[in-house]
Amino acid sequence: MTDLMIEATEVTKSFGTVKALDGVSIQVPKGTVLGLLGHNGAGKTTLVNILTTLMSPTSGHATVAGLDVMRHGDQVRSRIGLTGQFAAVDENLSGVDNLVLIARLLGASRKQAKDRAGELLATFDLSEAATRLAKTYSGGMRRRLDLAASLVGRPDVIFLDEPTTGLDPLSRIGLWEIVEGLVGDGTTVLLTTQYLEEADRLADSITVLSKGRVVAAGTAAQLKAEVGQRTVSVVLANPDDAVTALDALSRAGLHPMHDRSRNSIASPVAKSTDLATVVRALDEAGVEVGELALSEPTLDDVYLAVNSEAPAA
Repeated sequence: MTDLMIEATEVTKSFGTVKALDGVSIQVPKGTVLGLLGHNGAGKTTLVNILTTLMSPTSGHATVAGLDVMRHGDQVRSRIGLTGQFAAVDENLSGVDNLVLIARLLGASRKQAKDRAGELLATFDLSEAATRLAKTYSGGMRRRLDLAASLVGRPDVIFLDEPTTGLDPLSRIGLWEIVEGLVGDGTTVLLTTQYLEEADRLADSITVLSKGRVVAAGTAAQLKAEVGQRTVSVVLANPDDAVTALDALSRAGLHPMHDRSRNSIASPVAKSTDLATVVRALDEAGVEVGELALSEPTLDDVYLAVNSEAPAA
């Protein structure tokens, strides 16, 4: 059976009368990525703070690497790395000095610290900027240095709390590739994000939080299948055929909608084979098709669907 590296069971956290977490349970097997989605205030960072021993739960139970986060905080901290929403590097130190300092604080000798810093700077493509002060780094470079800093102690589990917030697309993709490499080497990752494409690319499983509660959980494919909103889009070769096309698709049992600005017709379908139904209906009606596409549901669809159904706090 696969080892669970992160497990939370019915975790709650209250701040006075406000319940930031309300019975949240998650499980993350070794060498996988759990994507934690949710709007601002959904409880994502609160859960991360509990799992990383920065905060105590009001009730419930949580373990990381098999260690109770409340009773074995020191041991948990020695097994994890944490990258928060904002880069936590010392801007008045160079890149290499930031990493050497952390290594020394973790008990490494001077040589071990310098060697480890060199390895990480190379991994994160920062070797040429190693001796520059961190305050001269670009946003993407600082995030890479911040992630490198969280890896100095070779953690088994990494918590990434919205790590690509504010990064340009190229820097974001670069960070994704680094995370994929870490997971390929057996590291376990809990990733909080508001970027749905980020979760779709990186996460083996996804948990969606809303108002402190789990409102959906599963793989990206499972969540998309539950939404089930496939759509066939047709661009007409002749705009004058719109009425005929709408009538033909309606008679075929579909529910088409006309977008006049794009000269297109779209219809939700239950299964991919319904694409043939669309083609046959339009062909029989003598409607010439310019373009035809079948789009699968996206995580955006999932997110909007589960949040519209989320219970009130």
